[in-house]
Amino acid sequence: MLSILELDIVKKGFEWLSAQQIQSVKELASTVSAHALWGLPNPYITRLIRKKEGDCWNSSVRDTARACSALSAEGIIFRAPEKWLLSMKKEGSWNEDVYDTAYSLAALADMEVADIEGCNWLYENYGPAWQQVGTTSLIISALKKQENLTESRNFEVFIRERAEWILSKKGQDGSWEYISTSNLAIQALLLAGFKKEIGNSIDWLLGKARKSGAWGNKEEDINATSLSLSTLGMYERS
Repeated sequence: MLSILELDIVKKGFEWLSAQQIQSVKELASTVSAHALWGLPNPYITRLIRKKEGDCWNSSVRDTARACSALSAEGIIFRAPEKWLLSMKKEGSWNEDVYDTAYSLAALADMEVADIEGCNWLYENYGPAWQQVGTTSLIISALKKQENLTESRNFEVFIRERAEWILSKKGQDGSWEYISTSNLAIQALLLAGFKKEIGNSIDWLLGKARKSGAWGNKEEDINATSLSLSTLGMYERS
């Protein structure tokens, strides 16, 4: 549980977000997700929905997946985008791309759609090229969400081993150097059941909040801020 002082940091972060001009699908989706995790009034939902063009967002697998995940967090599921996402899968993956595939599998799980074929593609193709903290974190999150949905344990050993590898890459300050990478890592570890191991990572993240309330590596950043608020929300809920 976060302390009163730490919750003040969260409050200030949301106040900063509310003063920004949030336009892109990626930023709107991450902002919707952050508000949903904290149970806050969410004026960004309508703006995100209005960005939909036909059955998808920007004709983009990744943007559509992000939007579907964010809206699902508020209990809003559009079946047409779900079908569009599924129609974009070819031979077990989305564009033979680890990121498109991981985001799609996570979004489908959020919409309560199981896809074991996509999970197998991630598992079977995992190798040195994907062995980066951010990439591996996205894979863990996608597989764990799908496992939770199907109540299966097909990837349990893989998830645990990869989570332990991510922990082995953590710096002494509790971070994985960059704010976005650290957020992805913390979220994956929370989903994988490693909450006790990331206390100093949460402390590091809270310490990275700027006086303005925002997060960002070199400057204040909407996505880094909403992602950080989502991570803190996940930690508070777990």
